[in-house]
Amino acid sequence: MDVRTTRTALVAATAVALSAALVAPAVAAPAGTGNGHGHGHAATRAAAEAVVEAGVPGVTVTARDGRGTWSATPGVGRIGTGKPRSADDRYRVGSITKTFVATVLLQLEAEGRLSLDDRVEKWLPGLVRGNGHDGRRITLRQLLNHTSGVSDYTADPGFVRDHFMKDGFFAHRYDTKKPRDLVAVAMRHEPEFAPGARWSYSNTNYVLAGLVVEKATGNPYGTEVERRIIRPLRLTATSVPGTRVTVPRPSSRAYGKLAETATGPTYDVTELNPSIAYAAGEMISDSKDLDRFYTALLRGRLLPREQLNEMTTTVPAFANIRYGLGLMRVELSCGVTVWGHGGGIHGSVSDVAVTRDGRHALALNLNGDWAGGTEGVVEAEFCGKAAGATGAGAGVTAVGRLHRDTP
Repeated sequence: MDVRTTRTALVAATAVALSAALVAPAVAAPAGTGNGHGHGHAATRAAAEAVVEAGVPGVTVTARDGRGTWSATPGVGRIGTGKPRSADDRYRVGSITKTFVATVLLQLEAEGRLSLDDRVEKWLPGLVRGNGHDGRRITLRQLLNHTSGVSDYTADPGFVRDHFMKDGFFAHRYDTKKPRDLVAVAMRHEPEFAPGARWSYSNTNYVLAGLVVEKATGNPYGTEVERRIIRPLRLTATSVPGTRVTVPRPSSRAYGKLAETATGPTYDVTELNPSIAYAAGEMISDSKDLDRFYTALLRGRLLPREQLNEMTTTVPAFANIRYGLGLMRVELSCGVTVWGHGGGIHGSVSDVAVTRDGRHALALNLNGDWAGGTEGVVEAEFCGKAAGATGAGAGVTAVGRLHRDTP
């Protein structure tokens, strides 16, 4: 499998997650439209149940609006036992980590400790070099909005073989990877394009962003996330695991196919060393915490107005999706715009969507990574009905999917 083939799988995966859980700064649904504005959550429940019918073991979904908090947990948390999922399940959130990291970098900018127009070379001298890469030409802003052109290390064929295919996963699931080693994998390949020329999702961007946080503060990025976001917002289910291979309880098991197809045996992939994701996607949370985080972010509790405006300044990504700084804006089929992010890692697919005013939030997780999509659930919650097939994303497997929303 060559890099281009792998990246095709990544693009498909990203398109699904982005179109499902992005949250944008736009208009809340007008009165009388959307489940969060007087229509209950029956359509959302039905859409979540349809994801289970499409083959995912279980779903946990939590919505918050002016009437309170609502949750549903169709399916199972452990195959073969009938054990249900819980609204309090903790799960690996994959690329949702990126919003936390971008928030920290924007806080550092607000404090005058760095500028988003700084070149990567200033903070990480000599690291982004090789095969046409040049950190002297790439800004921190371009890392955060994926316009850097830096190659994605998760698209490297050897990385895919060793971490996403069955034999490689079971041989290396507990290995510790250093972030600079992940960058070195990306440097083996040419850039996707010249810095700023266009948009292309690359997990390497956020590995670099995490290293910049470390350089600017003298602390691991996870320490800064905990100090600046997790503790102030009292996100009791949220953590940066580092090299911890287990998911804290309460939690369900996570399942994957570890193959290029969505057929074949199903494997329990719950335990893994998340250092393969680092600041691009290692975090753990639950749906209530994610609703709280994105709501606080969009309401200005974490960033001054100037930095929040920077975060919500977007570039085109896909047809109805634009990407800001670690934050995605999606226009749904009914015209409602939401902001948020999608994320995936072995056995776990997650999405968050929030209206720009923070009054309506949705977060969900699937504990299987091979079939079914989340976009139908998001459409149902905000539009009152699912748009298109609920199984969008079926056939997108663990190949190259460190994060499901990774094109």
